[in-house]
Amino acid sequence: MTDTPTPAAPEADLPEQMRVRREKRDRILAGGGEAYPVTVPRTHSLADVRTGWDHLETGAESQDVVGVAGRVVFVRNTGKLAFATLQEGVGTRLQVMLSLAEVGEDALAAWKTDADLGDHVWVEGRVIRSRRGELSVMASRWGMASKALRPLPVLHKELSEESRVRQRYADLVVRQQARDMVRTKAAVLSAVRRVLEGQGYVEVETPVVQLVHGGAAARPFRTHMNAFDHEMVLRIALELNLKKAVVGGVERVYEMGRIFRNEGVDATHSPEFTMLEAYQAWGDQRTIGELIRDIYLGVADTLGSRQVDTPAGVVDLDAEWRWLPVYEAVSEAVGETVTIDTPKETLLGYAQRHGVEVDPGLEKDKVFLELLGELVEPGLLQPTFLCDYPAIAQPLARPHRDTPGLIEAWDLVIGGVERGTGFSELVDPVVQREVLTEQSLRAAGGDPEAMQLDEDFLRALEYGAPPMGGLGLGIDRLVMLFTGASIRETILFPHLKPEV
Repeated sequence: MTDTPTPAAPEADLPEQMRVRREKRDRILAGGGEAYPVTVPRTHSLADVRTGWDHLETGAESQDVVGVAGRVVFVRNTGKLAFATLQEGVGTRLQVMLSLAEVGEDALAAWKTDADLGDHVWVEGRVIRSRRGELSVMASRWGMASKALRPLPVLHKELSEESRVRQRYADLVVRQQARDMVRTKAAVLSAVRRVLEGQGYVEVETPVVQLVHGGAAARPFRTHMNAFDHEMVLRIALELNLKKAVVGGVERVYEMGRIFRNEGVDATHSPEFTMLEAYQAWGDQRTIGELIRDIYLGVADTLGSRQVDTPAGVVDLDAEWRWLPVYEAVSEAVGETVTIDTPKETLLGYAQRHGVEVDPGLEKDKVFLELLGELVEPGLLQPTFLCDYPAIAQPLARPHRDTPGLIEAWDLVIGGVERGTGFSELVDPVVQREVLTEQSLRAAGGDPEAMQLDEDFLRALEYGAPPMGGLGLGIDRLVMLFTGASIRETILFPHLKPEV
């Protein structure tokens, strides 16, 4: 038995505006016209016309004939003259004019009858500057390029935030901020690459579908590879394969790629997002901290300012980037001295006293991290490296060179939000095996975020990995800082619950 396609809604069930547009489409086709031609006589982009004929003075008419095309976003029809604004790409607009004297009675009547807001049309004619100073194309002929069967939402009903995200294609047509976000994110990606490549980093690509998940504490998406007849996971981090590249001699390496975590969805989290990870041989947490600062400053300079407005206040990226040990930070927050040896019961008492909800079943260091996240991070406006974590925070980080029980790792907090992480990498294969074995036991015990034992990664370390520093930076959180947008706006097509 084969599946049959679900039939389209009967025309009688369509909203009136869609029904009328379908009738226009059918009429164009019945008359021998094309509603969706393969190509159109387009010789110039709208931007080309704006640049090439910007010198025309008000009221001037050139004899230069161009063919342009775009989406109709404004139309005004009068008796013998029609005006329309075409839009192309992510926002360039140009006026076109259709007069009875230039296009003839039939073409003008067809325009008034068949052309709607949202349609793609092409227009051929002379470039002029109107009496009101508007650069325009005075049409000698026109045609349909693509008949829109749905009206632009801005003309019928303003898109809600949910609809803007779910129907991003419509959002891009009608809202300049949406188009600006596309360009801003592209500029950020370019700026990040310039900084890294300027410091000798090599960009690589690593597998998305993997045998085991590792490199972070996160719940993976699971799938099945038919070719291997084996259960696989989508990567939750880029780390392990990039470290293998460093072992092989690619001493400064990075990747910007999609990673997947089967977790919650909110204003700052998405199950699929773009992550930058970079690794530097002969580096440590301090040198990698300098790198992430260079990246932020490079992005700031690309976007125009090192002073960034956030809901928490103005962030000055030129100010000192402070290093703040986490136990010192929590001690200041609770008004008591807190160390790695502070008992769990004492930490739970601090949580109760300060209104922090903590599961009493958590182990001691995780209770401490809850206090850090609730009492310290939200109050850090200026760039701050929270450092010297308990070992449980980063299983792949090197033990602290001075303080037993701690690791050389940091989280960068700006505007009260974590914006990146980095550490001196653990490269001792014996110790790394012990750590990952402990993680695998946690996974076997039911911890869905615990890492698995990756034998290939451990084999790579056994060939000898140089001392190195590494960082991870969520690109969308980087964009969010500079734009004030939510992650549902910075991701072009974010995941949403299926429509009913």
